[in-house]
Amino acid sequence: MSEIKPFSQACENNKQPILNHLKAVLQDSHDVLEVGSGTGQHAVYFSAHMPWLLWQCSDRFENISGIRSWLAETSLPAPLSLDIRDEVWPAEQYDAIFTANTLHIMGWPEVELFFAKADKHLKATALLCIYGPFKYRGEFTSPSNADFDLWLKGNNPVSGIRDFEAIERLAHNASFSLLADHNMPANNQLLVWQRRR
Repeated sequence: MSEIKPFSQACENNKQPILNHLKAVLQDSHDVLEVGSGTGQHAVYFSAHMPWLLWQCSDRFENISGIRSWLAETSLPAPLSLDIRDEVWPAEQYDAIFTANTLHIMGWPEVELFFAKADKHLKATALLCIYGPFKYRGEFTSPSNADFDLWLKGNNPVSGIRDFEAIERLAHNASFSLLADHNMPANNQLLVWQRRR
């Protein structure tokens, strides 16, 4: 009996708007590490529409089985078991890292670790693409995001929608320069940085 695939309606809703930007952003990239692949839906959709990319999924161990079920009918490599807090990350250096809806789930120490690890595992002029909701100058971009932030903190006090300015400081300190801040549907953003080294 085949395993039932996990399903994210949010992934289904946002995959095309994200792809519309990624196709231009990643046109000269060859390999991408996706951090926090979730169900694997993004990987399947994006790789089908950007066949020049080697898309490498990763997530915490408990999500790997579900990702495998999505990748089973593709030629994508097996997903990597990866926690932000892991001392050892994949040895490869990638042309890009993509992550969606992860920074508001992590605690702040993990967000800091994410940028430190990205600095070590990307090539000299690589790209960092982050999708999700953010605050600007301490303000939510919509009442629904304010409600979502309360819901996140109610489930886990260390979670919460991050301040763009704080994230930009982490990126700058990790040698990334902001290339774009795209407004996306459902009060989300797609932030794109490029490494300066």
